Amino acid sequence: MERVILHCDLNCFYASVELLGHPDLRDIPTAVCGDPTSRHGIILAKNEPAKKYGVKTAETIWQAKKKCPALVLLPPHHDLYREFSRRVNAVYDQYTDLVEPFGIDESWLDVTHSLHLFGGSGREVADTLRDRIREELGLTLSVGVSFNKVFAKLGSDYKKPDATTVISPGNWRDLVWPLPVGDLLYVGAAARDILRQYGVETIGQLAACRPEMLETLMGKMGVQLYEYANGLDRDPVRARCEEEAVKSIGNGTTFPQNLTTEQQVRRGVSVLADSVASRLRRHGLYAGGVQLTVRDPQFRDRSRQRQFSAPTHLIRDLTEAAMALAREIWRPPDPIRALTVTAIHLVREREAYEQVDLFNAAAAPKKERQEKLEAAMVKIRGKYGAGAISYGSAAPEREPDPLP
Repeated sequence: MERVILHCDLNCFYASVELLGHPDLRDIPTAVCGDPTSRHGIILAKNEPAKKYGVKTAETIWQAKKKCPALVLLPPHHDLYREFSRRVNAVYDQYTDLVEPFGIDESWLDVTHSLHLFGGSGREVADTLRDRIREELGLTLSVGVSFNKVFAKLGSDYKKPDATTVISPGNWRDLVWPLPVGDLLYVGAAARDILRQYGVETIGQLAACRPEMLETLMGKMGVQLYEYANGLDRDPVRARCEEEAVKSIGNGTTFPQNLTTEQQVRRGVSVLADSVASRLRRHGLYAGGVQLTVRDPQFRDRSRQRQFSAPTHLIRDLTEAAMALAREIWRPPDPIRALTVTAIHLVREREAYEQVDLFNAAAAPKKERQEKLEAAMVKIRGKYGAGAISYGSAAPEREPDPLP
């Protein structure tokens, strides 16, 4: 049986939710943005009038204002967005139990086995959903209808706002292959640059490549992109209640002032490693490696990864490994705007202990003491709050004593 999959994308979601309370701004260029005073001053969402001026998501406020000096800026209300996302997905749940969110404003729906209850065609279900979301919640949807998840996503992007696009077994080559290769799911800037060097600029040109060549250029991802371009995606739509394996756990932050010394960087890394370690413990996971990403004031990112000799969830191990990576990719006093620490190659607790016993027995006593120390920190925080105790290098810098 040919699958019928919908990809539903809420148009200009943050901005649309905000405009429910500001109907007077609907025809005025408006954007939702982070707080410039805390250096999170980027555009998070914009309405259709702002789009016409070329305002883009993730660009800085000053760039957006340069394009549209009259742009109205609104602060974000994330709790409100989560509530509307919950309401929208509750509507989707009435049509199928296979609803897989893809971010706060997008979801895939597999309606293959419930289609006969709601009109008999994917387009009819899509149009019904668009009507309901508009009438009941005041928001608009773009919906892609297709026989796999990748093409359904392409369909929702094909025509906006408030539209249904069907990419069928009969028309997909005509619709999909002329599109820019960057429109394909998971083709980011780096992949696009690699493909461009070999003359691959459309999805059709990607589909015509030999999979062996793409694997040589891009590893397993190259083969996956070949399958996507040729309509061979078979990835199922997962129900929300179906737990997805956690592949990485990370935390990042943008600092109020640029970091320029190793002491400042160590303090920032320690705070992030502490948070990552806490989340690893909560999930019963250990990290087989760590990744550090450093962002400079020009929004350029540099990343490095390092493997551990044995899996760990200790703050100390994450901090020291991340600091070693920092020394590889950063030279003080070059300014750092933001840092991200990510635990990678995750394993469950039982696997981690087995590997520690086999390969790291000599360090066991020292690691055991550190384990007890950090476990005690978790208990103290559980009883007295997250700020009750912190790892040494993550503690706030002490203010100097006043001079007499």
